[in-house]
Amino acid sequence: MKIAIFGASGTIGSAISREALERGHKVTAIVRDPSRITSRHQALQVVKGDILDTDQAAKLVAGHDVVVNATGPRQPDDKVSQAVEAARSLLKMLRQANVSRLLVVGGAGSLEVAPGVQLVDTPQFPPSWKGIALAHREALALYRTAASDWTYISPAAMIGPGNRTGKYRTGNEQLLTDEKGESNISVGDFAAAFVDEIEKGEHKRQRITFAY
Repeated sequence: MKIAIFGASGTIGSAISREALERGHKVTAIVRDPSRITSRHQALQVVKGDILDTDQAAKLVAGHDVVVNATGPRQPDDKVSQAVEAARSLLKMLRQANVSRLLVVGGAGSLEVAPGVQLVDTPQFPPSWKGIALAHREALALYRTAASDWTYISPAAMIGPGNRTGKYRTGNEQLLTDEKGESNISVGDFAAAFVDEIEKGEHKRQRITFAY
């Protein structure tokens, strides 16, 4: 497949790119600063682009089989509205480029922890991350109205460094927890699960989540 990835220089985006390349896919990394990507893989093309520049980005993604959005604020005080702005730009971009498949690295805050109760609305949710979580929730609402074959993929509540085991569970709208009540996944396993979904396409027009 030909996969275009926005945010390919970030922690999760670079892991998805690496996983896809290792499986034999062709990847176009669309980033604002190409110097941040040092890989010289023969199937990797690095181009300068901005997800919010809809017209330019549409030209960059034209001809690809799949578009991945792995962009997002890196810190709680970054511009949280970008998740919503990116969603609007992406949906318009896909129509212009005539590309139907979109996979989004989303947030975990809008996953349910009880019927009608989302993680972001619980007392223990970190206040400093609430703005980002609410922006991701608003972006998800926009994707749900789209005609494209989108898949919104939320990680576990905690995602961080760790070995790639190839093991994970898949859920839908509810937060996945283990026997200790914890919700975790490594970046490597999230990337593996993400590329599995790119290849299989089993959850089009759905939100899903991956966790141990």
